[in-house]
Order: sequence, then structure tokens, then C-alpha cells
Amino acid sequence: MRKERQNPVKLVIIGCILAALIIGFYFYLSNKTRGNGKEDNPTISKSQQVLLRNLETNYPPSPREVLKYYCDILQCLYNESHTDEELEDLAMQIQRLYDGEFIANQNADMYLLSLAGEIANMEKNDMKISSYSTSSSTDVDYFTEDNYDWARLYCILSIRKGTRIVSSEERFLMRKDEDGHWKIYGWELVEE
Repeated sequence: MRKERQNPVKLVIIGCILAALIIGFYFYLSNKTRGNGKEDNPTISKSQQVLLRNLETNYPPSPREVLKYYCDILQCLYNESHTDEELEDLAMQIQRLYDGEFIANQNADMYLLSLAGEIANMEKNDMKISSYSTSSSTDVDYFTEDNYDWARLYCILSIRKGTRIVSSEERFLMRKDEDGHWKIYGWELVEE
């Protein structure tokens, strides 16, 4: 029996075709993975993250958590640029943290105008809320008065103006509503 000799040119062509198929398949898979990663993980701003929280089903469970979420919204309002719609959405979200009596004393349109004015003033003076710290959970003062549960706690806002940082300490008063949610009843600046 005689062995047939294979044509070396034929072997080289088959090898090149196989190599091209393997390389093509590799690039197809790597580009497909990269494309899906971008679609699955879009970047969203802090304001969008704050607005994604559904307070109907995921309301902060304690006065301290309410205050932390409130401060997160403040940072979004005063530190980021917004469309009119985003500003209104953030204002509505922050109002969901307020006690009913507190909201009743405000006109919604006047509240938005006042808030927009405060934001413009902070921007004009190159001021941003750089950080905040709230009372620890053990430092929250709980008490009962007029058949309501109340909580008193403190927050220190660090406000950056240019290169200088100024601290502002505020005392918050919260009241538990009929659904068991702590709502912001009011606040005042703590004088030194």
C-alpha cells in the first residue's frame, strides 16, 4: 500500500481558515460581552438613585434613617445641576418626609420657588454640602406628648464655601404618624 502524500499548500490553507474562524469567534464573544455590560449597568446620578427609592414600600425605619435620607436629598438639591422636572421630583420626595401639619403650612408653588431661590443662592456663593453627620441612634431623644411619639435629634452639615468648610448644627423634631413612619415636624439652627 502506498501512502498518499498530502498537499502542503492544502494544509496551510485549511490551517489559516481554522485560525481565522477561531479569532473571529473570539472577537465576536468579547464584543458581545462588552456591549451587554454597558446596557446592564448604566450609570445613574445620585439624584436618580435618591428618586428611585419608593417611600410607600421602603420608608426609612428610624428617625436617624429619615434624617440621613433627608440629607442625601439635600446634597442632591444643592450639589448637582437639575432640570425643572428633576428639581420638582426631588422637592416632592423631600416633602414625603415632612409631617402633615408642616406641609399644611406651605403652598407647594411657593415652596418650589423658595427652594429654587435657596439653590441659586448657594450656587452663586459657591457653596456645597460636602458631608453631614447625624446623631447616633443612642443619642436620639424619644418622648411622648399629646398622644404622639416624638423624637429629637441633631445633624451637623459641613458646607464648603470655596476652600473653607463651615459647620451648621441643626436640631430636628420628628413625629410618628398613624402609619408608624417618623416624619420631620420641623428644625432649627442650634446657636453656639
